[in-house]
Amino acid sequence: MSQQEILQIFRDSGALLEGHFILRSGLHSRQFFQCALALQQMRDVEKLGGELAAKVRGWKPLTVVSPAMGGLVLGQEVARQLGIRFIFVEKEDNKLALRRGFKIAPGEKILIVEDVVTKGGRVQECLDIVRAHGGEVVGVAMAVDRSGGSVNFGLPIASLLTMNVETFPADQLPEDLARIPAYKPGSK
Repeated sequence: MSQQEILQIFRDSGALLEGHFILRSGLHSRQFFQCALALQQMRDVEKLGGELAAKVRGWKPLTVVSPAMGGLVLGQEVARQLGIRFIFVEKEDNKLALRRGFKIAPGEKILIVEDVVTKGGRVQECLDIVRAHGGEVVGVAMAVDRSGGSVNFGLPIASLLTMNVETFPADQLPEDLARIPAYKPGSK
């Protein structure tokens, strides 16, 4: 699939929102990708998951780890298409943690899968958790890289859609954006 075809899935599903948004990072943006809307139809989940799985197959992961909530659907589908195990990390005391009895074996080859990355804070939390449990991260995969390819984890990265989406600190908003009420969508 081309980036245009992938972007069309987001547009058709209403997952690409326009307005004034506050991102998890605290930055403000004119666009927001609500991946949950793009991933509500199983045919789209299968298409997008298949595209991402094809990009990372050569990395030979044994397990996919995704942060809850955003990365769950896509991460599970990538793992399914690769025929490997899927686990997730979730909030505990306001930070991500490995819970529910999930284990990571020393040296286990892990692929991190997230839905949207701007600065990569949630991915970095996942990396830290996997490494603390002795796992070896082979790469990071995502549906949307909002950084335009500038995000760097020191690992191979694969994305379905790479866009340079403008972001602004709260105290440096352009006039047009400052006039629109801010909305904080997505998971917190």
